[in-house]
Amino acid sequence: MNDRTSGPDRAEREELARLSPAPAERDLPPGRHLHHKDTLMRLIDQDSAPAAARDNGHSPGAPDGTRAARSRFPRPAVLLPVAGLALGGVLLTTLAVTGQDGAPAPSAAGTASQATAPRGAAVLLDRIASVAEKSGGQTVTGGQFVYVKSLQSGNEGEFGGPVKLTGPGEREVWITQEAGPVVDEGLIHQDGSYTPITVGVPDGETPVGYPAGLNRPTYTWLASLPTDPDALLRRLTTEIARDQDTRDTPAEDRDPDRDAFDAIGELLRETLMPPKTAAALYKAAAKIPGVTLDSDAVDAAGRHGVGVARDDTRAGWRTAWIFDSTTLEYLGERSYLIRDTSMGKKGTLINMSAVLERGVVDALRARPSRTGESSTTT
Repeated sequence: MNDRTSGPDRAEREELARLSPAPAERDLPPGRHLHHKDTLMRLIDQDSAPAAARDNGHSPGAPDGTRAARSRFPRPAVLLPVAGLALGGVLLTTLAVTGQDGAPAPSAAGTASQATAPRGAAVLLDRIASVAEKSGGQTVTGGQFVYVKSLQSGNEGEFGGPVKLTGPGEREVWITQEAGPVVDEGLIHQDGSYTPITVGVPDGETPVGYPAGLNRPTYTWLASLPTDPDALLRRLTTEIARDQDTRDTPAEDRDPDRDAFDAIGELLRETLMPPKTAAALYKAAAKIPGVTLDSDAVDAAGRHGVGVARDDTRAGWRTAWIFDSTTLEYLGERSYLIRDTSMGKKGTLINMSAVLERGVVDALRARPSRTGESSTTT
């Protein structure tokens, strides 16, 4: 008799069952979850190279929260409050860290068409997509703000030196939903201070705002993206490549698979995601080679979950998106070294975060109330 549960399918089910314990086996706090990634990239921003000043999105001498150019992937919240929303400087990360350890860059040519995520990761992402698609969407107008409350630990170590991970700190962000272009993008509350989030340029030049788009993903823009995973992945790849062309990024320093994974991770974090778009993003992530399972990932709030991870072999670290093992709801993210580097030993955490709450409010400094309406505070 043919055993229908044999082979890879059975192995997948056993692996997913192992990664999804019964609720009683976890003591996870309730609540909604979303996150802004605070990474180690302040180290890169501190590099004195002129290209870094251009690509990291922070003008020399500019006040905190003011950006000269959009940066793709996250910088510390204190310097660049919403850099996690921008999608323009990942190559600076790769180049700077590679300079520390001398690891050769992997070839990215054609990888997206040659392979996809392992079946176990693909099955899990498909389950997460199904849950996300069934979640309730909402109407968000251009006059409102997306609110995100999170915990995050960042690296305060010196450039090129050992990681010094800070304790988790609370952070609140309000992001405008105007189609734009806008200069004033919102507000950040961290370490007891409120800091405006603005788009800036070097002194003496006229500020240039940014419209809604990959560099400033509003709810309406996200809802306009293709919901077919293949079409969505092509769209992201095209937009990322266009941004890299604008920055004159050398072809040998590009990695489409890495960039697509990081871009999707950014879109899943400090935004309010339309259900159909979220589902398509998870399914698109399953098509990226190198995506694997991280069986027991812990976020900055101490919540255990299952991770969807990908290694940046050139930089020497792994990034994992963390999901509740039972509900499959997004919890946060963590990054850690996968080999010994000048930053630390293999396994060293370099970033950890947790999303505590997200919602839509009508004004800056307002917070979502339990009734679903915003309540303004100062």
